[in-house]
Amino acid sequence: MGQTPVWFPSQAEAEQTRLYRLMRGLGFADYDEFHKRSVDDAAWFWDAAVRDMGIVWTRAYDRVVELGGGIARPSWFPGGRLNIAQSALDRWLADPGAAARPALIWEGEDGATRRMTYAELAEQADLAAAGFRGLGVAKGDRAAVYMPMLPETVVALLALAKLGAVAVPIYSGYRADAAAKRLAGAGCSLLVTADGFYRHGKAVLLKPEADAAADAAGSALRAVVVRRLGAAIPWRPERDVDWTALMGGAGGKPPEAVPMDGGDPLMLLYTSGTTGAPKGIVHTHGGFPLKAAFDAGYAMDVKPGDAMLWITDMGWMMGPFLLYGTLLNGAAMALYEGAPNHPGPDRLFGLAARHGVTHLGLSPTLVRSLMPHGDDCFRGHDLSALRVFGSTGEPWNPEPWLWLFREAGKGRIPIVNYSGGTEISGGILGNVLLKPIAPAGFNAALPGMDADVFSEAGAPVRGEVGELVLRRPWVGMAAGFWGEPRRYEETYWSRWADIWVHGDWARLDADGYWTITGRSDDTLNVAGKRLGPAEMESALVAHPRVAEAAVVGVPDEAKGEAAVCFVVAAGAAPDPAEAPQLAAALAAWVADRLGKAFKPKAVHLVGALPRTRNAKVMRRVVRAAYLGQDPGDLSALENPEAADEIRGLGGGGRSGAGPGPETG
Repeated sequence: MGQTPVWFPSQAEAEQTRLYRLMRGLGFADYDEFHKRSVDDAAWFWDAAVRDMGIVWTRAYDRVVELGGGIARPSWFPGGRLNIAQSALDRWLADPGAAARPALIWEGEDGATRRMTYAELAEQADLAAAGFRGLGVAKGDRAAVYMPMLPETVVALLALAKLGAVAVPIYSGYRADAAAKRLAGAGCSLLVTADGFYRHGKAVLLKPEADAAADAAGSALRAVVVRRLGAAIPWRPERDVDWTALMGGAGGKPPEAVPMDGGDPLMLLYTSGTTGAPKGIVHTHGGFPLKAAFDAGYAMDVKPGDAMLWITDMGWMMGPFLLYGTLLNGAAMALYEGAPNHPGPDRLFGLAARHGVTHLGLSPTLVRSLMPHGDDCFRGHDLSALRVFGSTGEPWNPEPWLWLFREAGKGRIPIVNYSGGTEISGGILGNVLLKPIAPAGFNAALPGMDADVFSEAGAPVRGEVGELVLRRPWVGMAAGFWGEPRRYEETYWSRWADIWVHGDWARLDADGYWTITGRSDDTLNVAGKRLGPAEMESALVAHPRVAEAAVVGVPDEAKGEAAVCFVVAAGAAPDPAEAPQLAAALAAWVADRLGKAFKPKAVHLVGALPRTRNAKVMRRVVRAAYLGQDPGDLSALENPEAADEIRGLGGGGRSGAGPGPETG
């Protein structure tokens, strides 16, 4: 099933990329040959990559990797000592030109802006490190950063890294219960938070949630509070410290960066998964930042002086990716506090234009929400600095991909589709800028990533959907789950010997193009026939009356499992009399495109789909709400009322909005 490329790099464009220059310097002209060497000889590749990125080591490593503990427990850069804050900040200060470059650009939803050069950011990180040290923070201590996207969020993370403390970023949209589980699970002794932030034109208080989380966590900790809003907030003098006072009282010589082993923890990034308690994924000084920086610098071509904006939160993987992917490459990170469509649909592209953004990261769902507004999203904004779109978090449908490429990007800006995960530290698959790019998929496994697609029997397959796997370890691979070594091994390493099973359905075609069709734990199995939900969602959004769609599998007596679709209509919502006819038409539309076996059991028209703040649709929540089950923690949702609407549809009944079982 071949894909037709729509973006082609010229030879001149290809030769200007950092990836091409690295390859040529190592004696390669062909990407596929280079990739094969990168996975066949990981020590050679990662040694070359680390040297090319200029990572600062206070003691050189003895070897690149040791596998004495097995493939699931590699030891990277044994004998080496580093502190990643030195590579992110300190190394740029010796060059006055580099020290004066922008390192951080911030815009609040209310229009406020702030900028920091590398020298200014390094100074702020030193002050914060001294302040944290004064509160007793030391190497190995866990410190939660429960913050919106503010400059102080970045300062805090870098200061903690410098001290050798372990940062625990927590999504700022979580309510107290979810935050408390992470505080308690990590055993945090420090909490950095804010009074609140702006979102959709409203002030959102965060401090009361932070207080409740700290109380529920049941451990004595100190809380440092940034006053973003200047709002009246509860204050506990025995626990709370004002950020400004902390920074102003940090006198004396700034602390030296604590030398760390490559395998020493840098961060715990919590991910919820679909079942069980949150997983605290351990990432190291010699892991996550190096993988993030390599992918940003060589897959996305981030260079010194560039500016990358990604619509995300520091509690999600792409937040720390943005931090280290820019600073280790001498570029600027652009942070945005609020909703990317507030006060209007052009806010995102206006941000990019105002701040000279060269790399813009956004989700397919966000693009779908912008499409109905047409060129109102970007008309009048100078996007001449923009070179690359990035996208991750969910599969694309071709229509929004092509809209972004053709309308917003005018056919000149490549879209680097990027798929991996929190436990990867970046991407497994991507679109490298040396090869043509086709809509919605990937043109390569990334350097150093030995990816394959396995059948249920554990054999490689081509041209059909199977499990995405990795055969060899990589720099940035999760170092485990915090306090749960067996859970880590059971999650990724238990299905086939010495094979990482990622949990995504993927397809690799004969022409080398990859497709991700969805999470394998979301997969539909209708009468023994498997289908990723993204394929059915793609079919639905191709219909002119559909703006968005989510598909889940529900129990079915006849077929074992059946598909139920939830659709947001394009344009005006259909009136109640029209809804059943439209739902039936959409079910027939899907069957025409995917086969009668996959005709949905029901199609429901809804006002909105449950999504996180970074616009990711939560199928887990959709399914649980529809079936009347406990959907678990909903604090990450931007719009929990959408789950309430789905819950009211009655677990697969007619509800006046979709075809019942007899139409399937």
